[in-house]
Amino acid sequence: MGYGAYSYEAHAALTSVRATRPTQQLFAQRSCHPLMDPKGVGLRESRDSTQHPESLAIAFALDVTGSMGAVPERLARHDLPGLMKRLGDFGVRDPQVLFMAVGDAFDDRAPLQVGQFESTAELMDQWLTWTWLEGGGGGGDRESYDLALYFAARHLDLDCHRKRGQRGYLFLTGDEKPYSHVSRQAVKQWLGDELEVDLPLASVVEEVQHAFEPFFLIPDLERRAECERAWRDLLGDHVVCLESPEDTSVVVAGLLALGQGLHTLDSLAKQLRDGGFDGRRVGRVARALMPFAASLGKDDAPKLKLESTAEVLDVSDGPSGLERA
Repeated sequence: MGYGAYSYEAHAALTSVRATRPTQQLFAQRSCHPLMDPKGVGLRESRDSTQHPESLAIAFALDVTGSMGAVPERLARHDLPGLMKRLGDFGVRDPQVLFMAVGDAFDDRAPLQVGQFESTAELMDQWLTWTWLEGGGGGGDRESYDLALYFAARHLDLDCHRKRGQRGYLFLTGDEKPYSHVSRQAVKQWLGDELEVDLPLASVVEEVQHAFEPFFLIPDLERRAECERAWRDLLGDHVVCLESPEDTSVVVAGLLALGQGLHTLDSLAKQLRDGGFDGRRVGRVARALMPFAASLGKDDAPKLKLESTAEVLDVSDGPSGLERA
């Protein structure tokens, strides 16, 4: 629901005491936690409160297959407190965070796990570490990101959108292509919803866009070639190619700050440098953020002015796939 106050100091202390614990102790689940089983769930809600009068919903759908488990592990060991602090430093107010975990609906025992929206360090941390890092995945080159998108479209309810027309943010991490359709059999088996037909993924993405800004984060350039084109056809400039998975939380904070209109790419880079980031890492983060920043006109690049509007230069390789409302 998202009630309670956040303390960076409490969160940092919570993670520091277990930074060197084995993964098996940090993520102790050996099956889907009963409270993270999405089957039969009506809604997960992000709500305003006295402490958080302008809540902003932030949902993470983390790929927990064998090749991607390092991202949630890094969040739990080190990065989540820093992410929350950086959001505050960048001016993002009243964030409420929900964690989902994604696997494969046709090969895994828990292809979707879902927590709750939370504002306190203890509860955010609880849902993250209750996640089962199943480490499986499908035999092909696809995972069931579609289930997370479907759940976000039909089972998440946000006060930021309902009351203020402000879309929340959905961050999917992964290194595989999505399935082209949401399988009605998979939805029935894992969520309990009845669908008459399979749903084209593009139509589900359109549903998600009503309440969310959806992003897909690829962890490094080596894995970019495997899935970027398929995701860019769906999400356009909301596909973010990182150069290192260690930059995930910083890039997420930057996307939020840009999307909320709080910074330009140049001002973000300056704040990171002032905060002690070395030039190499600032460069990596800036390059990852640049396509989205450019789509907003916040990349600080000089704009080409044509003497005649009759001639338009087309420098794209196709439609972006996503238009902001």
